[in-house]
Amino acid sequence: MLQRVCGWRGLGGLALMLGAGVQAQAAPYTVVESFNVGDDVYVRSLAVEADAETLWVGTSSGLLEIGLEGYEVRNTFTRADGLANEYIFAIGIDSRGYKWFGTNAGGVSRYRDGEWQTFFPMHGLADYWVYVFDEQPNGDFWIGTWEGANRVDLDTLTFHTYLDELINEWVYGLAIDSEERVWFGTEGGVSMFDGETWEHWTHDDGLGSDNHRRLSVSPNTGLGTRDRHDLTVLEGGEETFNPNYIFAMHADPEDRIWAGTWGGGVSVYENGAWYNYTSADGLAGDLVYSILQAEDGAYWFGTNRGVSRFDGETWQTLDTGDGLLASHVYALAQTPDGDIWAASRRGVTRLGQAE
Repeated sequence: MLQRVCGWRGLGGLALMLGAGVQAQAAPYTVVESFNVGDDVYVRSLAVEADAETLWVGTSSGLLEIGLEGYEVRNTFTRADGLANEYIFAIGIDSRGYKWFGTNAGGVSRYRDGEWQTFFPMHGLADYWVYVFDEQPNGDFWIGTWEGANRVDLDTLTFHTYLDELINEWVYGLAIDSEERVWFGTEGGVSMFDGETWEHWTHDDGLGSDNHRRLSVSPNTGLGTRDRHDLTVLEGGEETFNPNYIFAMHADPEDRIWAGTWGGGVSVYENGAWYNYTSADGLAGDLVYSILQAEDGAYWFGTNRGVSRFDGETWQTLDTGDGLLASHVYALAQTPDGDIWAASRRGVTRLGQAE
């Protein structure tokens, strides 16, 4: 199998990159091909709309709609087309087929059948900075922002904001378990809302591993202001440690709750206790931006040192040496054919099972 590196055009000035083929490794998954969207462009979010055979790609320069048959660009969207802001941090697809795009300082834009609608705080949105979406089976739609979380009634499009109830106001991760409890990953720990009461966890409760690599503690305490809100994960070129800072959440079918931490690896909540996996166990990197559970049950983690697959017993990691476009993997998605897509700076990479 050869790696084919090609480019998607459509967001003005995006580069086309061609690369030489490399031999596939004798491993469960390998890099199949990569799509470059510009060396200074970040891909922060992915979503698969299976019924429409579409991959949605949210970048720092706009939005791409990609057909899964041939991976051709169907549409590109910027402010001129209806987006509130070109920097797309989150993509959610609700049960009614609306696509929700969370932006960096531009609120939320909602799209279906060529029609756009944008929501700002004046409409009830908690904040202009929007980072995650999820939907409960009962139809309540959730939005995580830099100033709390919204519960949205999709019938009336009314927004209810939760702020003081959360352990921290900066919400990056959402997960909903089989009991419809809502889990929030924040810059200061994890909160859970069962519809009536709240519960919270921090590193003191076992969330995030101990600092086994003796990394410098991040200066971002999670209690900064918008004028001094440090999101860098390096200090002096070295990795930092901030285990209460949660980038991603996932609830699996057994109601285990997975949390991707800053420097503390990935944490799993089961039977009232947190357990942690780190690079010492086989995880690619200890800063975990994204979590995906594939159809075969295996877990995928996008980290600061590549992407890891964990089947419950064994680990596989792919990094730039294997063909990833960049080390930091911000989002993951699985297409109906079983392939895994990894988002990073410069573009997206398709991972397929080796034959």
